[in-house]
Amino acid sequence: MAQSSSQQPILRIGSRGSPLALVQAREVQRRLAAVADVDADRIEINVIRTTGDVVQDRPLADSGGKGLFTREIEDALLSGAIDLAVHSAKDMPGALPAGLVLAGLLPREDPRDAFIGRDAGTLGALPPGAVLGTSSPRRQAFVLRLRPDIKVTPLRGNVETRLRKLADGEADATLLAVAGLKRLGLLSKATAILSPDEFLPAIGQGAITVETRAGDDATRALVAMIDDADTAAALAAERAFLNVLDGSCRTPIGGHATLEGNLLRFRGMIVKPDGSEAVEVAREGDRAAAAELGADAGRELRARASADFFIRP
Repeated sequence: MAQSSSQQPILRIGSRGSPLALVQAREVQRRLAAVADVDADRIEINVIRTTGDVVQDRPLADSGGKGLFTREIEDALLSGAIDLAVHSAKDMPGALPAGLVLAGLLPREDPRDAFIGRDAGTLGALPPGAVLGTSSPRRQAFVLRLRPDIKVTPLRGNVETRLRKLADGEADATLLAVAGLKRLGLLSKATAILSPDEFLPAIGQGAITVETRAGDDATRALVAMIDDADTAAALAAERAFLNVLDGSCRTPIGGHATLEGNLLRFRGMIVKPDGSEAVEVAREGDRAAAAELGADAGRELRARASADFFIRP
């Protein structure tokens, strides 16, 4: 399904079809149209249904992990059916398919997680035995690390679906990305915002990334005009960390980089699924060495963590 005018499109964007994905695709469409000096409807949005959208009856970790939200879109990009793909950066595996590159990142939105409780306003206020719904291994592990006395149950679906399931009583609370809530105008649903100091975000959380074919110089040049340098530096550190750890949806990994001028600070953590053990690492250095800092942090963490931290399919 394509969203465009009757004029011949100059670019074709591939995106998932959820309300949040389309908000993100339209933001990329708007920014590209501005730098290309064309009407936004000259840039077509093609909705592509991914395996992650189809599989709703079990945790994604049981079906193959992060690539389930990107694979079909990347296939369309490689085949030439679309010219660029718009993703939530946190959905991206550490390694990209051969022939594809991350060509640009929009300015990062708030990377934190939001707590949404039906009766309890905070994670700490949940009574013992309360049920928190999430299908994210990271959120499950980090929650159990802080509150081993509560039960975590799978809760799948897009943002609106999970909020409806919560309202219907399928869980006492859930966690969602602040960025997604803000982009959908739903931040008022949050009853608390979790500090990265206590609850590290997912790698890339809050960032929108644009993926292109490596050899498509014209599209890459256009996308580079909307690339945000600070977000790109932060994500270079975070994704290098993820790549060294061979991270997937099955391994609870958190990581977050911040910038103060040219100084980049990075924290990363891996947690056992039951929250019983965690290993943390930190780095700081010049932003020009962002990827090296992240990779070095990943190597240290891998050396310190026992093998059972790294869950394989």
